[in-house]
Amino acid sequence: MSYWLFHIFAYLAWAILLFLVFLVLFEPGLRYAIKPRAVATDSEEFLQLLGALCDAQIHGRTRVEVLKNGETFYPAELSAIASARETINLEAYIFQKGNVAQQFVDALAERARAGVRVKVVVDAIGSLFTPDRFFQPIRDAGGRVEWYQPLRWYTFKRWNNRTHRKLMVIDGRIAFCGGADIGDDWLHGSCGQPRWRDTVFRFEGDLVTGLQSTFAENWLESSGEILANEDYFPRTRENDVPPGDATAGLVVNSTPSAARGTRAHILYQTLIAYAQKTIHITTPYFLPDRSSLGEIVKAARDRGVKVIVLTPGKHSDHLFTRSSSRRRYGDLIKAGVEVYEYRPAMIHAKTMVVDGLWSIVGSTNFDNRSFGLNDEVNVALRNSGLAENLEADCRADLEQSRRISYERWEARPIREKILEWVFRMFDRQF
Repeated sequence: MSYWLFHIFAYLAWAILLFLVFLVLFEPGLRYAIKPRAVATDSEEFLQLLGALCDAQIHGRTRVEVLKNGETFYPAELSAIASARETINLEAYIFQKGNVAQQFVDALAERARAGVRVKVVVDAIGSLFTPDRFFQPIRDAGGRVEWYQPLRWYTFKRWNNRTHRKLMVIDGRIAFCGGADIGDDWLHGSCGQPRWRDTVFRFEGDLVTGLQSTFAENWLESSGEILANEDYFPRTRENDVPPGDATAGLVVNSTPSAARGTRAHILYQTLIAYAQKTIHITTPYFLPDRSSLGEIVKAARDRGVKVIVLTPGKHSDHLFTRSSSRRRYGDLIKAGVEVYEYRPAMIHAKTMVVDGLWSIVGSTNFDNRSFGLNDEVNVALRNSGLAENLEADCRADLEQSRRISYERWEARPIREKILEWVFRMFDRQF
């Protein structure tokens, strides 16, 4: 009798485990619905509304610089590290062992030896193939490196939550945030592929405080330490950002709640719902859920908004994601959305420009993993000059892209349609 009881309990335990894994991987997403009021995106009322919905402080004195591609943003970041006098806080999803990563390790170790307090958070899954000993020079110099959500038995229920944030804050006064992590893919390319196309922003002024708070959240979760020292959050000095250079903006931290809601999804869906003229989306992984897809379709079809979506072409680093993404093109194209695939390389920039006024940059991909599972950070900025800068970059990218017509989409090979159907069940994990 005990023999049979043992097997019954064993099978029951396996059934419970498999059910828990199923819930972790395939829990249905939350439906997002919005009924926008007649509020213009250039009004103060809309700025206040966006801040309230995203629970984000409005920062009015910020200087912003757009850094395009690794040959521009990596030297700027390494220069900022070299200039650090008090603190360096860096967070990355991918810290890919290689030439670029070695430059960062050497630069961070040098500053740590000089007495600068260096703190680094690295995601345990995103940097799975980078050994812990790679960061030993930083630790030997007095810096600290912590892993976010390391794979342990007691973290099993949180394995699907990763920090996908990419940011760095220097002395509480200079910050970088965008789509790029730290790796050779963004500068030299790898495995015979050209270097990736990406965008990073450099910030000075009030908004840096918000990015420092973002880092502090994941530093607490990785190390157990609260960054309460006042020198991590210095006040913006009067001459730091002249009035003519000032941009209003929000730092939107996004962490999945127990009820599946995230501020990243709220930010994107609200801006799309209120757009009246243009929406330009550049994303490496375009897998909108039903709510986001429906909102984009309504903007183009019902309000006549010119919507452009730019995603990777054959150089995509995820075959599964690209196949699942292409399945959505039909509904968008029929609604009037212009869909383009970037041809020269993998495009990894994560930006959105709305009505030639609002610019969004950060770590969020246009997919469920970013909208519902990962820790993400986005910066929303209200500045027409900055928006024009990003739209100019978008136009340059479109010149090197192929527009997908409905006829071309419908005539895609049968094997691709089969892959789309197979991968559909895993959409929420991409």
